[in-house]
Amino acid sequence: MEHTGEIIALLSAVSCTATALYASEASGRLGTMTVNVIRLLLASVFLAAVLWITTGSPYPVHTDWNTWLYLSLSAIVGYVFGDYCLYNSYLVIGPKTGQLFMTLAPPIAAIAGWIMLDEKMSWKSWFAMAVTISGIALSILSRKEDRKVRFSIPFKGVLLGIGAGLGQGVGLVLSKIGMNHYSAAIPSDAPAITGLMMPFASTMIRAIIGCIGFLLIMAVQKELGDMKKAAKDSKGLKYAALTTLFGPVIGVSLSLMAVRYTETGIASTLMALTPVLIIIPYSIIYRQKITFKEVAGVLVSMTGVAMFFML
Repeated sequence: MEHTGEIIALLSAVSCTATALYASEASGRLGTMTVNVIRLLLASVFLAAVLWITTGSPYPVHTDWNTWLYLSLSAIVGYVFGDYCLYNSYLVIGPKTGQLFMTLAPPIAAIAGWIMLDEKMSWKSWFAMAVTISGIALSILSRKEDRKVRFSIPFKGVLLGIGAGLGQGVGLVLSKIGMNHYSAAIPSDAPAITGLMMPFASTMIRAIIGCIGFLLIMAVQKELGDMKKAAKDSKGLKYAALTTLFGPVIGVSLSLMAVRYTETGIASTLMALTPVLIIIPYSIIYRQKITFKEVAGVLVSMTGVAMFFML
């Protein structure tokens, strides 16, 4: 089928849009910590089942110390820090604006790759990054009557949004390093399916460590009782389950398939369309008007993301 990868990438973006909307509802009812524990726990169980069926083992095999180290760091940075910021940003500024900050993830990942992997950064990449940031600024800044430029959203939401993009970008690079170690640790005589399922096994490691991380934070903050309260909120649990289904399960799986069937740059650009796709359903669900400034900001930011991959 022609354009299979592109279609899958678009479906992944749609899945991520649903994830953001469901996560916002789930976080509002259960709390961000509880939602993250539930979704990562359910994702771990699902991935264990997938690995068991495909490789005969319900847990990652042929991993070494470096694999666990970097994938664990990726989970702490990407899930515990990044998703904590993202899910809390949904509560402060809403999933529509929260997802806009996620367009920071590709340029931040490029900077992290430049620092940690010695990957090249051309002037075109820096220019694309500037365009992306300009789009975000256009959406969140406004000029008041005194002609001073101020944030049109709470400053706390801005910090959480930046934290979400930072966690996602740096976590992605740490995942890449971990998977490089994982690939090197797989014996040459291992079944081919072992290598094919490596991304899923890596995601399982990250989900387990992320879940443990959130539980430890909840224990320190004496919030483990929130888990018991969540068990009584059937509607909240439904939203949390849907967040898991459309996020770690369908969304991640589709993103892996998209990269396999088309170029990484094209897939990444299409999968980053969530801030565009979420505008209409968010406005309908929350009965908010769509402003020209918001749409323009999203389009400029998305142009920067596209330039980043296509230049």
